[in-house]
Amino acid sequence: MSAALAQELHRLEEAGSTGVLRAGDGEFHFVRGAIASAGCRRTIGLDRLAVGAGVATHEDWQRAGAGDPGALLHRPRLEALALLSIFDAAYFLFASPAEPEFVPAPEHWLATVCRVAPHAVVHECARRGVRESGPWPADLVTTEPVVATRQRSRKRVTLTGSQAEVLAAVDSRRNIAEIARDLGRTTYGCLVAVRDLTAAGLIEVPAPAPRRQLSLAPDPVTAPGPRPTTGVPVLPRRIPAGRSGRVPPRTGTDKPGRHAAAEEATLSARRTVKLTGTRPYEPERWQQVDRALLIRLKAALEELA
Repeated sequence: MSAALAQELHRLEEAGSTGVLRAGDGEFHFVRGAIASAGCRRTIGLDRLAVGAGVATHEDWQRAGAGDPGALLHRPRLEALALLSIFDAAYFLFASPAEPEFVPAPEHWLATVCRVAPHAVVHECARRGVRESGPWPADLVTTEPVVATRQRSRKRVTLTGSQAEVLAAVDSRRNIAEIARDLGRTTYGCLVAVRDLTAAGLIEVPAPAPRRQLSLAPDPVTAPGPRPTTGVPVLPRRIPAGRSGRVPPRTGTDKPGRHAAAEEATLSARRTVKLTGTRPYEPERWQQVDRALLIRLKAALEELA
């Protein structure tokens, strides 16, 4: 629940402000510190609720939006639908991390029909948020399709009228917000029904969002050759273009290095054993490591540097 939005609602209530409070993908219409209307792009909206319930026609709603509400102001069912739309939109707006922004504006025409205290809206959204969302959080109502399970449980499940209506509308293509618009119901009501149907095993659990894993990408070319038996792990090295992965053999023109000195000492020790029959003292020496392995280790360390 957005603490910044709750604080702004309390502030506007105490100040008795009139205007529009934009938050995320929707807004609240304030009239002298009270909320007269609220809308969110993830919810069905009061216009669809009123037309679907037979309270108003499309022409009536267009005239009301133009400033001539007419007979709509005297229809008691409109107040109940306005309350539902406010709480429906507020639930999803509180789930948005966007910072609220208030802009002064003229009074909304619904102020004579519906006026809700902002602290009551905050309390109701907090009560709805206590319910365990499970695998269906609020941000999935417009992103994940609702899919019925193929293998039904044999245990008897008792469904309410709203749950049966939502289950009958599941077609593996529409999400919760689309089902709510087609049925003429609130998005939150359909979300609760989908959560209950999922717990009953009648709707599949939505796939979790993929998590990115850090891994080292393999090199395009690795040096060929047999693996050494020294127990040291072999790391692939990058080979520049135009060069082979083989290590050229040592020739007579090469300068003697550490390996040449070790080979000369070994030959001298063999001659001593052959002539005298006794083995001379040999200091403990490190076991020789394959040169190709050292080159691979050096290249790997340079890439990690």
